[in-house]
Amino acid sequence: MTASSAQPVGLPFLKGHGTQNDFVIVPDPDGRLDIGPRAVAALCDRRAGIGGDGLLRVVRSAADPAAAGLADRAEWFMDYRNSDGSIGEMCGNGVRVFARYLVEAGLAEPGELAVATRAGVRTVRIAEDAEDGTPGEVTVDMGRAVLPGPDGIEVAVGERRWPALNVNMGNPHAVAFVESLDHAGDLLAAPATSPEGVYPEGVNVEFVVDRGPRHVAMRVHERGSGETRSCGTGACAVAVAAARRDGVDPAVTGEAVTYTVDVLGGRLMITEYPDGRVEKTGPAVIVARGELEPGLTAAQEG
Repeated sequence: MTASSAQPVGLPFLKGHGTQNDFVIVPDPDGRLDIGPRAVAALCDRRAGIGGDGLLRVVRSAADPAAAGLADRAEWFMDYRNSDGSIGEMCGNGVRVFARYLVEAGLAEPGELAVATRAGVRTVRIAEDAEDGTPGEVTVDMGRAVLPGPDGIEVAVGERRWPALNVNMGNPHAVAFVESLDHAGDLLAAPATSPEGVYPEGVNVEFVVDRGPRHVAMRVHERGSGETRSCGTGACAVAVAAARRDGVDPAVTGEAVTYTVDVLGGRLMITEYPDGRVEKTGPAVIVARGELEPGLTAAQEG
Protein backbone atom coordinates (compact mmCIF):
# COMPACT_ATOMS: atom_id res chain seq x y z
CA MET A 1 0.00 0.00 0.00
CA THR A 2 1.63 3.23 -1.08
CA ALA A 3 0.78 6.92 -1.09
CA SER A 4 1.73 9.64 -3.54
CA SER A 5 4.30 10.90 -1.00
CA ALA A 6 5.76 8.96 1.95
CA GLN A 7 4.44 5.67 3.24
CA PRO A 8 1.60 6.53 5.67
CA VAL A 9 2.12 5.55 9.31
CA GLY A 10 -0.87 4.58 11.39
CA LEU A 11 -3.26 4.47 8.43
CA PRO A 12 -6.82 4.97 9.73
CA PHE A 13 -9.42 2.29 9.08
CA LEU A 14 -12.92 1.38 10.20
CA LYS A 15 -14.93 -1.83 10.26
CA GLY A 16 -18.62 -1.97 9.42
CA HIS A 17 -21.28 -4.39 8.28
CA GLY A 18 -24.71 -4.58 6.69
CA THR A 19 -26.62 -7.71 7.75
CA GLN A 20 -23.21 -9.16 8.66
CA ASN A 21 -21.72 -8.59 5.21
CA ASP A 22 -18.60 -6.95 6.65
CA PHE A 23 -16.11 -4.51 5.22
CA VAL A 24 -12.82 -2.81 5.94
CA ILE A 25 -13.32 0.92 5.34
CA VAL A 26 -10.33 3.04 4.32
CA PRO A 27 -10.91 6.81 4.20
CA ASP A 28 -8.96 8.35 1.31
CA PRO A 29 -10.88 11.54 0.48
CA ASP A 30 -8.19 13.06 -1.73
CA GLY A 31 -7.30 9.87 -3.59
CA ARG A 32 -3.72 9.61 -2.34
CA LEU A 33 -3.63 5.87 -1.65
CA ASP A 34 -2.80 3.17 -4.17
CA ILE A 35 -4.28 0.02 -2.65
CA GLY A 36 -3.24 -2.96 -4.71
CA PRO A 37 -4.88 -6.41 -4.79
CA ARG A 38 -2.37 -7.96 -2.37
CA ALA A 39 -2.94 -5.15 0.11
CA VAL A 40 -6.71 -5.61 -0.08
CA ALA A 41 -6.44 -9.37 0.39
CA ALA A 42 -4.12 -8.91 3.37
CA LEU A 43 -6.41 -6.38 5.04
CA CYS A 44 -9.45 -8.62 4.49
CA ASP A 45 -7.67 -11.72 5.84
CA ARG A 46 -9.59 -12.85 8.94
CA ARG A 47 -6.53 -14.24 10.71
CA ALA A 48 -3.60 -12.06 9.66
CA GLY A 49 -5.49 -8.85 8.88
CA ILE A 50 -8.58 -6.96 9.97
CA GLY A 51 -11.01 -9.30 8.26
CA GLY A 52 -13.84 -8.57 5.87
CA ASP A 53 -15.83 -9.68 2.86
CA GLY A 54 -14.46 -6.69 1.00
CA LEU A 55 -12.85 -3.28 1.23
CA LEU A 56 -14.49 0.12 0.76
CA ARG A 57 -12.16 2.97 -0.14
CA VAL A 58 -13.88 6.31 0.51
CA VAL A 59 -12.69 8.84 -2.06
CA ARG A 60 -14.11 11.97 -3.68
CA SER A 61 -15.27 11.16 -7.19
CA ALA A 62 -13.26 14.01 -8.67
CA ALA A 63 -10.07 12.54 -7.16
CA ASP A 64 -10.35 9.11 -8.79
CA PRO A 65 -10.13 8.53 -12.56
CA ALA A 66 -12.66 5.68 -12.29
CA ALA A 67 -15.36 8.09 -11.08
CA ALA A 68 -14.29 11.53 -12.28
CA GLY A 69 -17.00 11.49 -14.94
CA LEU A 70 -19.63 11.12 -12.21
CA ALA A 71 -18.33 13.92 -9.99
CA ASP A 72 -21.05 16.35 -11.10
CA ARG A 73 -23.68 13.89 -9.84
CA ALA A 74 -22.04 12.36 -6.75
CA GLU A 75 -19.34 13.85 -4.54
CA TRP A 76 -18.24 10.49 -3.13
CA PHE A 77 -17.06 7.34 -4.91
CA MET A 78 -17.23 3.86 -3.37
CA ASP A 79 -14.12 2.09 -4.64
CA TYR A 80 -15.18 -1.46 -3.82
CA ARG A 81 -12.80 -4.44 -3.81
CA ASN A 82 -13.64 -8.08 -3.15
CA SER A 83 -11.74 -9.82 -0.37
CA ASP A 84 -9.34 -11.41 -2.88
CA GLY A 85 -8.37 -7.95 -4.11
CA SER A 86 -10.36 -8.04 -7.34
CA ILE A 87 -12.44 -5.03 -8.33
CA GLY A 88 -16.23 -5.21 -7.88
CA GLU A 89 -18.68 -3.11 -9.86
CA MET A 90 -21.21 -2.73 -7.07
CA CYS A 91 -22.00 -4.00 -3.57
CA GLY A 92 -25.46 -3.33 -2.20
CA ASN A 93 -24.59 -3.91 1.44
CA GLY A 94 -21.32 -2.09 0.97
CA VAL A 95 -22.99 1.07 -0.30
CA ARG A 96 -25.22 1.14 2.80
CA VAL A 97 -22.17 0.86 5.06
CA PHE A 98 -20.40 3.45 2.91
CA ALA A 99 -23.28 5.89 3.41
CA ARG A 100 -23.38 5.17 7.15
CA TYR A 101 -19.69 6.04 7.37
CA LEU A 102 -20.18 9.34 5.52
CA VAL A 103 -22.91 10.37 7.97
CA GLU A 104 -20.94 9.35 11.08
CA ALA A 105 -17.84 11.13 9.76
CA GLY A 106 -19.82 14.34 9.23
CA LEU A 107 -19.30 14.18 5.46
CA ALA A 108 -23.03 13.81 4.71
CA GLU A 109 -26.34 14.36 6.47
CA PRO A 110 -29.19 11.89 7.03
CA GLY A 111 -31.59 11.99 4.13
CA GLU A 112 -30.85 11.51 0.45
CA LEU A 113 -27.31 11.03 -0.80
CA ALA A 114 -25.80 10.17 -4.19
CA VAL A 115 -22.92 7.67 -4.24
CA ALA A 116 -20.80 6.92 -7.30
CA THR A 117 -19.96 3.28 -8.01
CA ARG A 118 -18.48 1.43 -10.98
CA ALA A 119 -22.06 0.42 -11.83
CA GLY A 120 -23.16 4.07 -11.92
CA VAL A 121 -24.61 6.51 -9.39
CA ARG A 122 -26.77 5.03 -6.62
CA THR A 123 -29.22 7.12 -4.59
CA VAL A 124 -29.20 6.33 -0.87
CA ARG A 125 -31.65 7.42 1.85
CA ILE A 126 -30.33 7.33 5.40
CA ALA A 127 -33.02 7.39 8.10
CA GLU A 128 -32.52 9.36 11.31
CA ASP A 129 -31.30 7.35 14.28
CA ALA A 130 -33.92 6.10 16.73
CA GLU A 131 -34.31 7.78 20.11
CA ASP A 132 -32.38 4.95 21.76
CA GLY A 133 -29.45 5.55 19.42
CA THR A 134 -30.11 2.63 17.09
CA PRO A 135 -28.81 3.64 13.66
CA GLY A 136 -31.56 4.32 11.15
CA GLU A 137 -32.00 1.90 8.29
CA VAL A 138 -30.54 2.71 4.91
CA THR A 139 -32.44 2.41 1.62
CA VAL A 140 -30.55 2.16 -1.65
CA ASP A 141 -31.86 2.68 -5.16
CA MET A 142 -30.11 -0.27 -6.74
CA GLY A 143 -31.00 0.67 -10.30
CA ARG A 144 -32.86 -1.53 -12.72
CA ALA A 145 -32.62 -5.27 -12.91
CA VAL A 146 -31.74 -6.71 -16.29
CA LEU A 147 -32.62 -10.27 -17.27
CA PRO A 148 -30.27 -10.78 -20.22
CA GLY A 149 -30.80 -14.51 -20.68
CA PRO A 150 -29.96 -16.87 -22.18
CA ASP A 151 -32.43 -19.61 -21.29
CA GLY A 152 -31.01 -22.93 -20.19
CA ILE A 153 -28.54 -21.71 -17.56
CA GLU A 154 -27.85 -24.26 -14.84
CA VAL A 155 -26.07 -24.23 -11.50
CA ALA A 156 -24.48 -27.39 -10.11
CA VAL A 157 -23.14 -28.50 -6.72
CA GLY A 158 -21.80 -32.03 -6.75
CA GLU A 159 -24.34 -34.27 -8.47
CA ARG A 160 -27.23 -31.83 -8.05
CA ARG A 161 -28.20 -29.42 -10.82
CA TRP A 162 -30.84 -26.69 -10.95
CA PRO A 163 -32.10 -24.27 -13.59
CA ALA A 164 -31.03 -20.70 -12.85
CA LEU A 165 -32.21 -17.26 -13.87
CA ASN A 166 -29.58 -14.80 -15.07
CA VAL A 167 -30.17 -11.45 -13.33
CA ASN A 168 -27.83 -8.49 -13.65
CA MET A 169 -27.86 -5.81 -10.94
CA GLY A 170 -24.78 -4.00 -12.21
CA ASN A 171 -23.01 -7.29 -11.51
CA PRO A 172 -24.02 -10.80 -12.64
CA HIS A 173 -26.14 -13.26 -10.62
CA ALA A 174 -27.35 -16.79 -11.22
CA VAL A 175 -30.42 -17.47 -9.05
CA ALA A 176 -31.47 -21.07 -8.39
CA PHE A 177 -34.53 -22.18 -6.39
CA VAL A 178 -33.78 -25.28 -4.34
CA GLU A 179 -35.55 -27.57 -1.87
CA SER A 180 -33.06 -26.97 0.95
CA LEU A 181 -30.32 -24.42 1.50
CA ASP A 182 -28.15 -27.31 2.65
CA HIS A 183 -28.02 -28.46 -0.97
CA ALA A 184 -25.69 -25.53 -1.69
CA GLY A 185 -22.94 -27.40 0.16
CA ASP A 186 -20.15 -25.57 1.95
CA LEU A 187 -19.80 -22.93 -0.82
CA LEU A 188 -16.04 -22.84 -0.30
CA ALA A 189 -15.58 -23.19 -4.05
CA ALA A 190 -17.64 -21.44 -6.69
CA PRO A 191 -20.61 -23.55 -7.86
CA ALA A 192 -20.38 -24.71 -11.44
CA THR A 193 -22.47 -22.90 -14.05
CA SER A 194 -23.36 -23.86 -17.60
CA PRO A 195 -23.31 -23.42 -20.52
CA GLU A 196 -19.57 -22.89 -20.53
CA GLY A 197 -18.56 -19.28 -21.01
CA VAL A 198 -21.92 -17.78 -20.02
CA TYR A 199 -20.18 -15.84 -17.21
CA PRO A 200 -16.71 -15.02 -18.54
CA GLU A 201 -15.89 -12.77 -15.57
CA GLY A 202 -17.44 -15.01 -12.93
CA VAL A 203 -20.83 -14.81 -11.26
CA ASN A 204 -22.50 -14.52 -7.87
CA VAL A 205 -24.65 -17.61 -7.27
CA GLU A 206 -27.75 -17.54 -5.05
CA PHE A 207 -29.58 -20.57 -3.69
CA VAL A 208 -33.14 -19.77 -2.63
CA VAL A 209 -35.95 -21.44 -0.65
CA ASP A 210 -39.45 -20.21 0.16
CA ARG A 211 -40.39 -19.12 3.68
CA GLY A 212 -43.90 -17.82 2.98
CA PRO A 213 -45.86 -15.53 0.65
CA ARG A 214 -43.35 -13.12 -0.88
CA HIS A 215 -40.81 -14.24 1.68
CA VAL A 216 -37.68 -16.19 0.75
CA ALA A 217 -34.33 -17.13 2.27
CA MET A 218 -31.02 -17.41 0.48
CA ARG A 219 -27.38 -18.41 0.64
CA VAL A 220 -24.84 -16.90 -1.71
CA HIS A 221 -21.40 -17.53 -3.11
CA GLU A 222 -19.95 -14.15 -4.09
CA ARG A 223 -17.30 -14.22 -6.78
CA GLY A 224 -13.99 -13.23 -5.29
CA SER A 225 -15.20 -13.66 -1.71
CA GLY A 226 -16.78 -17.11 -1.27
CA GLU A 227 -19.89 -17.52 0.86
CA THR A 228 -20.87 -14.30 2.63
CA ARG A 229 -23.44 -13.65 5.34
CA SER A 230 -25.33 -11.31 3.04
CA CYS A 231 -25.21 -9.91 -0.49
CA GLY A 232 -27.24 -6.80 -1.29
CA THR A 233 -27.24 -7.09 -5.07
CA GLY A 234 -27.87 -10.81 -4.63
CA ALA A 235 -30.94 -10.17 -2.47
CA CYS A 236 -32.26 -7.85 -5.17
CA ALA A 237 -31.61 -10.43 -7.87
CA VAL A 238 -33.37 -13.05 -5.75
CA ALA A 239 -36.45 -10.87 -5.22
CA VAL A 240 -36.71 -10.14 -8.94
CA ALA A 241 -36.26 -13.81 -9.81
CA ALA A 242 -38.87 -14.84 -7.22
CA ALA A 243 -41.34 -12.32 -8.59
CA ARG A 244 -40.91 -13.60 -12.13
CA ARG A 245 -41.24 -17.18 -10.94
CA ASP A 246 -44.45 -16.16 -9.18
CA GLY A 247 -45.76 -14.53 -12.36
CA VAL A 248 -45.35 -10.98 -11.03
CA ASP A 249 -43.86 -8.18 -13.14
CA PRO A 250 -44.45 -4.62 -11.88
CA ALA A 251 -43.90 -3.30 -15.40
CA VAL A 252 -46.98 -5.28 -16.43
CA THR A 253 -49.16 -4.88 -13.33
CA GLY A 254 -48.28 -1.23 -12.71
CA GLU A 255 -47.88 -1.97 -8.98
CA ALA A 256 -44.72 -2.23 -6.91
CA VAL A 257 -43.94 -5.59 -5.34
CA THR A 258 -41.98 -6.18 -2.13
CA TYR A 259 -40.23 -9.36 -1.04
CA THR A 260 -38.70 -10.12 2.33
CA VAL A 261 -35.32 -11.77 1.81
CA ASP A 262 -33.67 -13.53 4.74
CA VAL A 263 -29.89 -13.82 4.55
CA LEU A 264 -27.61 -15.55 7.03
CA GLY A 265 -26.85 -12.21 8.65
CA GLY A 266 -30.35 -10.77 8.93
CA ARG A 267 -33.24 -9.54 6.83
CA LEU A 268 -33.59 -7.21 3.84
CA MET A 269 -36.68 -5.72 2.24
CA ILE A 270 -36.57 -5.52 -1.55
CA THR A 271 -39.09 -3.50 -3.59
CA GLU A 272 -39.33 -3.48 -7.38
CA TYR A 273 -41.24 -0.61 -9.00
CA PRO A 274 -43.14 -0.43 -12.30
CA ASP A 275 -40.36 1.63 -13.87
CA GLY A 276 -37.93 -1.21 -13.13
CA ARG A 277 -36.13 0.41 -10.20
CA VAL A 278 -35.22 -1.87 -7.33
CA GLU A 279 -34.83 -0.54 -3.78
CA LYS A 280 -33.20 -2.36 -0.89
CA THR A 281 -33.69 -1.47 2.78
CA GLY A 282 -31.71 -2.78 5.72
CA PRO A 283 -29.38 -1.92 8.59
CA ALA A 284 -25.80 -0.66 8.36
CA VAL A 285 -23.49 -0.09 11.32
CA ILE A 286 -19.92 0.93 12.04
CA VAL A 287 -18.51 -1.36 14.73
CA ALA A 288 -14.86 -0.33 15.14
CA ARG A 289 -12.21 2.14 14.12
CA GLY A 290 -8.47 2.32 14.57
CA GLU A 291 -5.09 2.59 12.91
CA LEU A 292 -3.01 -0.03 11.15
CA GLU A 293 0.28 -0.82 12.84
CA PRO A 294 3.19 0.62 10.83
CA GLY A 295 4.69 -2.86 10.34
CA LEU A 296 1.44 -4.22 8.98
CA THR A 297 1.04 -1.18 6.77
CA ALA A 298 4.51 -1.62 5.34
CA ALA A 299 3.72 -5.23 4.48
CA GLN A 300 0.61 -4.27 2.56
CA GLU A 301 2.25 -2.81 -0.51
CA GLY A 302 0.26 -4.02 -3.52
